[in-house]
Amino acid sequence: MWTLAGQGCWRRCALAAWATRAVRRGLPAPRPAPTRGAAAESKPPDRSYSSADRKEKIDMSRFPVENTRNFSIIAHVDHGKSTLADRLLELTGAIDKTKNNKQVLDKLQVERERGITVKAQTASLFYDYEGKQYLLNLIDTPGHVDFSYEVSRSLSACQGVLLVVDANEGIQAQTVANFFLAFEAQLSVIPVINKIDLKNADPERVEKQIEKVFDIPSDECIKISAKLGTNVESVLQAVIKRIPPPKVHRKNPLRALVFDSTFDQYRGVIANVALFDGVVSKGDKIVSVHTQKTYEVNEVGVLNPNEQPTHKLYAGQVGYLIAGMKDVTEAQIGDTLYLHKQPVEPLPGFKSAKPMVFAGMYPIDQSEYNNLKSAIEKLTLNDSSVTVHRDSSLALGAGWRLGFLGLLHMEVFNQRLEQEYNASVTLTTPTVPYKAVLSSAKLIKEYREKEITIINPAQFPDKSKVTEYLEPIVLGTIITPDEYTGKIMMLCQARRAVQKNMMYIDQNRIMLKYLFPLNEIVVDFYDSLKSLSSGYASFDYEDAGYQTAELVKMDILLNGNIVEELVTVVHKDKAYSAGKAICERLKDSLPRQLFEIAIQAALGSKIIARETNLIFVTKPGLYGNIWAELL
Repeated sequence: MWTLAGQGCWRRCALAAWATRAVRRGLPAPRPAPTRGAAAESKPPDRSYSSADRKEKIDMSRFPVENTRNFSIIAHVDHGKSTLADRLLELTGAIDKTKNNKQVLDKLQVERERGITVKAQTASLFYDYEGKQYLLNLIDTPGHVDFSYEVSRSLSACQGVLLVVDANEGIQAQTVANFFLAFEAQLSVIPVINKIDLKNADPERVEKQIEKVFDIPSDECIKISAKLGTNVESVLQAVIKRIPPPKVHRKNPLRALVFDSTFDQYRGVIANVALFDGVVSKGDKIVSVHTQKTYEVNEVGVLNPNEQPTHKLYAGQVGYLIAGMKDVTEAQIGDTLYLHKQPVEPLPGFKSAKPMVFAGMYPIDQSEYNNLKSAIEKLTLNDSSVTVHRDSSLALGAGWRLGFLGLLHMEVFNQRLEQEYNASVTLTTPTVPYKAVLSSAKLIKEYREKEITIINPAQFPDKSKVTEYLEPIVLGTIITPDEYTGKIMMLCQARRAVQKNMMYIDQNRIMLKYLFPLNEIVVDFYDSLKSLSSGYASFDYEDAGYQTAELVKMDILLNGNIVEELVTVVHKDKAYSAGKAICERLKDSLPRQLFEIAIQAALGSKIIARETNLIFVTKPGLYGNIWAELL
């Protein structure tokens, strides 16, 4: 009896645990035995799906192209993109209406901790309007300048965007940048003024800003409060009315664009795809244009917002695809997939991201090198804007030189390595990519090109080998209240910036455009700008090429020995102040020894700054040796 009861208990517990896990993954839970009344009921042949319907596979053929809309939400940081996405998910029944619905699409731990969106996330919504059921594919995008590559990739799968603007803060720098990304992609733009419930909200002022800066009539703006859900339903109706359906052909051979991907250690690569032509279903054999390898499709489906398997995916729809890709290098972002023996012309794909900041990354313990290598490969699959080059250091051992889109991007990547893969690393000082024009034919033959790019300061060539150095420059946009204009102009001049334009966007706010050397803004410019403007100014930048500059390589010496990991490249005019600052910080950071440590900054053989680390000696005391400082 005890045995039978125990087995029954274990069976019930196992079944309950399996059902709980199944519901979390969006899979159908085991159904209870039907009652007589329930058995008598028959399911109607034609049914209308809701976003919350996860009990059976959805028939995607019920959504013709003219009833499909693909759109993104774009905005400046903290203007309410994720909150609006939460309300849209609630309205369409994708999630239940509870007070805990905050940042539902922000699935990464780092996103919830920092309160920002890092990864673009997709959700397919089902919405009934005027007697028809529509399929709305929503992509929530990041708002920070460091993740603009995520935005540009997301827009490739869309025909329109919701441009969200804070009714209190108005147009900000990243609002302008994201608008022009959508404008260049020729997408329909629906302006949405959010946070009208705030005490200091002024939606009429923001309407005028939108009309002046973007040339969008003020009567096209939709005023909402995403937090309270005020007027949010009109946003869905505007998406249906104003955004055109995708221009695709379902009778043509399959042509699918991979616009994002993640890695699952059990199922392999999960590719997010946008279908431009044809149909794909489980069991189809597909070929990758990039690798020319053939795969069998194991599963297709939509994100709702969790994975929901479907029978097929049709042209014009956005979903996910699992095809047994076990190697992270096999799923390239921007790749085109087609059916076996039905080759097609590849889609344009994406312009590769241009790294703005480089840093060395090394394992704290060299025995962890292979584990860290695997973690970086898997994470770069999910974040394709990171570039990876092998590197080595005498002090830190074997590692990599990684390229990022900005400092925040670097911090988030490092944090994700720690949280998702339990990897501890050492990061070197971030630097920007410089160029040097070689002077002799011998050197050109050695390097195989006249203009070389330097991403590691230790490899910076001597002045005798080059005719000129080039540094990267960016076009920066600053939007600020006019009362802080004077202070911000002085800050920009101190950073060697050149003013290009100045325009009032309303009575109190001004937009400044400057050409900045990238190395002047990459570390602490944003913090200084926020400090000077009491947090009101916003900043965004875009690549503007290279310009000639007087650059020098500054070595840091400890007791006369050059430390390669501390070598940096600076402008000639700022070499002394930079060298003195580094020496002072090293003096405070290095542990005291029983001998003097001379900390020096040098340009070639010329010492330009020096600090001496204090000595500790022991003196006999009453209760043993007492540590004392010799100044």
